Amino acid sequence: MRVKLVPVLLSLLLTTAACGGGGGSGNPAGPGSNVDNPQSGLGSTVPACPFDAAKASQIVGQPLVDQGSCLFGDGKGVASLNITTSTELAGSTTYDYSHKQAGKTYTKVVDVQKGDRAYIAVKKLQAEAVLISKKGSYTMIMSNFEFDLAKYEQTLRALLDAIPA
Repeated sequence: MRVKLVPVLLSLLLTTAACGGGGGSGNPAGPGSNVDNPQSGLGSTVPACPFDAAKASQIVGQPLVDQGSCLFGDGKGVASLNITTSTELAGSTTYDYSHKQAGKTYTKVVDVQKGDRAYIAVKKLQAEAVLISKKGSYTMIMSNFEFDLAKYEQTLRALLDAIPA
């Protein structure tokens, strides 16, 4: 459990800093860095949730209800789709670690041609997709749907395709 928390905590810290948290010089990466410089190529914008319940339901292929903060559930407390957004910088910082961990945790991990970098990881009862793009970073976790590995992968591809990158 601790190993999975490291990228999440790092991402949250970077997201908070990019949103103006933590005080200091106003530059989330500290003095002398060029994070605020658009020429640096690493955006500091946290994108909004890319879906509402209706759109998520349409793509997933079954009714989902909005449970707040880009979390959609089946209304029965079983299946869920959780989407976390962060800055491009935060996503880029944790991407390699997340990809490596996915290789250890999931049955299948495939790189996807979307945005700057993306992958989909699937196993029985759970799947994950990560997308890093100039518009921000997205991590999607689906769990407890009655999907096989191929259906999880197909659904996450459709969700990724629906995100403008």
